[in-house]
Amino acid sequence: MFAPDVSQMHVVDHSKGQPVESRIVLSESARVARGNIGDLAKLSVSNHDAIIFPKQSGQKSVGGAAFIFILSTFAVDGPDCKVNKDVERVLKDFHKAGNPLGLCCISPVLVAKLLPGVEVTVGHEEEEGGKWPYAGTAQAIKSLGANHCVKDVTEAHVDLKNKVVTSPAFMCETKLHRIFDGIGAMVNNVLKLGGK
Repeated sequence: MFAPDVSQMHVVDHSKGQPVESRIVLSESARVARGNIGDLAKLSVSNHDAIIFPKQSGQKSVGGAAFIFILSTFAVDGPDCKVNKDVERVLKDFHKAGNPLGLCCISPVLVAKLLPGVEVTVGHEEEEGGKWPYAGTAQAIKSLGANHCVKDVTEAHVDLKNKVVTSPAFMCETKLHRIFDGIGAMVNNVLKLGGK
């Protein structure tokens, strides 16, 4: 596991629902990962067969808050966002090497920003009565020059040309086991693309 060694832009005490002072992303990630974590700046494609960007601990109410606040400026800048330099390098290095990329929840915006024409999913394109509260993200993905593919929360989309696998995860308001199934489909497809 790897994380960027940067200050976290937006930190919330979830027990109180209130902002708190800044934390260092690498330190906070080490807490979640039980200490087994490396600095993303040191991640090399030569040592890994694939990369997966999971739904990181964040504020569920903003659909993968960790990604939009830490790994890019998407929360503030929308489609005009910038991607963290280490995240950009890693995604481009893995893509160039032909190694599979797996992303879920809102993190597909990262590859949508970096890989023109990539196919991704964040689920449905309409809110459907609140079931897909972050459906507007699909339009942002399209405005970045990527192709959005509608998928159910239990599914993953596989872009064979780019070796990118995505799944909606917490973009949908549903039972956790359905989100788990979709993330499992993403992981299984990444493993298949990597020959595992």
